[in-house]
Amino acid sequence: MKSFINEEFLLTTEAARRLYHGCAEDMPVIDYHCHLSPADIYADKRFADIGEAWLADDHYKWRVMRANAVPEEYVSGKASFREKFMRFAAVMPGLIGNPIYHWSHLELKRYFGFGELLDASTAQAAWDCANAKLQSPAGSARSLISAFNIRALCTTDDPADDLRWHKLLAADESFETKVLPTFRPDKALGVDSPDFPAYAAKLAEAAGAPIRTADDMKAALEKRIEYFAAAGCRLSDHAFAAPDFTVWDEKAAEAAIRKALGGERPTPHEAAAYRSLMMDFLGGQYSRRGMAMQLHFGVVRSINTKLLREVGPDAGGDTISDTIPIASLAALLDRLAERDALPKTILYTLNASDYNKLAACAGCFYDASARGKMQFGAAWWFNDHIDGMTAQLKTLANIGVLSRFIGMLTDSRSFLSFPRHEYFRRILCELVGGWIEKGLAPADYDGIGEIIRDVCFNNVRDYIALEE
Repeated sequence: MKSFINEEFLLTTEAARRLYHGCAEDMPVIDYHCHLSPADIYADKRFADIGEAWLADDHYKWRVMRANAVPEEYVSGKASFREKFMRFAAVMPGLIGNPIYHWSHLELKRYFGFGELLDASTAQAAWDCANAKLQSPAGSARSLISAFNIRALCTTDDPADDLRWHKLLAADESFETKVLPTFRPDKALGVDSPDFPAYAAKLAEAAGAPIRTADDMKAALEKRIEYFAAAGCRLSDHAFAAPDFTVWDEKAAEAAIRKALGGERPTPHEAAAYRSLMMDFLGGQYSRRGMAMQLHFGVVRSINTKLLREVGPDAGGDTISDTIPIASLAALLDRLAERDALPKTILYTLNASDYNKLAACAGCFYDASARGKMQFGAAWWFNDHIDGMTAQLKTLANIGVLSRFIGMLTDSRSFLSFPRHEYFRRILCELVGGWIEKGLAPADYDGIGEIIRDVCFNNVRDYIALEE
């Protein structure tokens, strides 16, 4: 049987194949949002086997295994990684239509040269093939990154982090991929979390000054932004469910942090005021330094209490929230734009019903300070599949400007996720190639080819000023 993952995978027209092989295939990669560990990259981590590399922290795979009634012992539990791998392989044939089916076969093919379909009968052969590579010099963390021409990757880092590993990597001339930190201050904004006082103390220690007031928090965050910028940081990142950025009440914001530090829970009004004013402050700080601001909306975390208690967070218990309040987002962006303090901004949503309004909202705040300044970001998490990516690209083309899009990211904790960039590029070329075949776009392969190259690499390179 012809290999499932072949040169024509996802490419159904001659135009799509011409665009992919001629323009997209060999472009470098900037993975501008991921959750890889910089310590693991610096240490050039080795994996004992494909089970560990694939299944140690992958809540995507954990969910589909649970859907097939695999006991938790073989999902996130104490079973060996070999046992877990065999259980996962056994459920693979039933995952037709799920992106994991494509991702897994693509990873087996690209990393390990294994082209057979994964199932119970081929599991041992896949296990042996993958492990031979992982136990060779080509199987280390850095080698896995280098194999996919990764020009740069941006990790996700707390403001209190000392960025030790990033500094060591920056000084290591033997590794060509840039590993850049991303400023992720979610805990500093979680004023209504019971963990806030402990986190504020940790941040205060990193900043070298006590945090007692809202102004103290601003000063601490500014110091840490400066620290991150000096370490090569190009982006910030924030995650919200359904935020309210319409409460501009300084007294309420001050009450929120004082209550939280005293062990009292702020009111919803006070918490909203605190987050509104802090995001207004942070947006201005990012703008001053040319940093991009990423805003992730629409996730409700850990809704399965039993799973959270027994396995922990990030275990497959997160879901999609109700649609985001666009007036709230607009209030924040407008307040920043009004005083020319709006940074480059990337808007993501977990709820696909928000696609049109996010793309439209982004278009209201374009200006001459940067091409593609406002981005309707890549299809995220539960939308990271053919339909979700295609819908995101079509929405962007219809309501925004596709040619200025900064493209794909992995958002992954796995060193084996980089073929998702190939996946995206094939979907992009299939879409645009289809337009050419239907007469909806000209057969101008030079001009459209340049757009494809821009979306795959050039736009994000310029957006985060990688080569400055």
